[in-house]
Amino acid sequence: MSTIRIAITDDDGLIVKLLENFLSMQPGFEVVYTAESGDVLLSYLERAEILPEVLLLDLKMKGMDGIEVTRHLKANFPDIKVIIVSSHYQRSFMNFMLKTGASAFLPKGVSPILLAEIIPIVHQKGIFFMEDQMEAIREQAAAKTNQKSIFDNGTELSKREIDVLRLISQQKTAKEIGDALFITARTVEGHKNNLFVKTGAKNIAGLVIYAIQNNIISVEELPMI
Repeated sequence: MSTIRIAITDDDGLIVKLLENFLSMQPGFEVVYTAESGDVLLSYLERAEILPEVLLLDLKMKGMDGIEVTRHLKANFPDIKVIIVSSHYQRSFMNFMLKTGASAFLPKGVSPILLAEIIPIVHQKGIFFMEDQMEAIREQAAAKTNQKSIFDNGTELSKREIDVLRLISQQKTAKEIGDALFITARTVEGHKNNLFVKTGAKNIAGLVIYAIQNNIISVEELPMI
C-alpha cells in the first residue's frame, strides 16, 4: 500500500498538533506539512518539491480563509484533494463548497478514526459525502423539476458526455470508462475536461451533483462509499 501524503492547515495550533500526531501513527499516512494559516500553506506549496496529495483544511481562519485557499489550489495545484474540516459545518455549505472544488466537507467533531477512513476514499475517488449530505442530495433530487440547478451554464451535454458522466458518477476510472465505451482513456479525459467546462463543476463531487440534479443518475445508483 502506497503512503498518502497529507498536509494540515488550521489556525488552532492544538487541533493541528493532535491531528498530526494521530495521523502520523496510522499506517499508510505521512504528514508532510502543517500550517496555521492559508498564506503560510500557499507559500510552502510554491516552493515544495513534493506536494501533499490530501489537504485537511479549516474553513474559517484569520487572513486567507478556507474558501480562498481551496479556490487557489484548484487553480494552481489541482491534484491536491481538499477535505474541509470545520466547526462551521452545515448542510447548506455543501453546494457552495462543491463549487469551490473541495472533495469533502466534514464537521470538526468528526471521529479521528472515521477521518482516517475518509482520507483514502478521497485520495482514491476524489469524493466523499457524509450521510446527512447524501440526504440533502436526495432532497434536491426530489425537488420540483423547475428548480434551478446549482450548475447552470446553459450548455447541453452530448450523448457521449452524458455516458461518460454516468460512469464518472459511478466512480469508474478513465480506463474502466474507456473499456466500457470502447474509447481510449485519453479520450475519456478529454470528455471529462469538457464536462468541467460545460457544467461549471470544479471536481468529481461537483459532476456528481450535476448528474443527480439533471436526472442523469439517481442517488440509488451511486456506489456506497
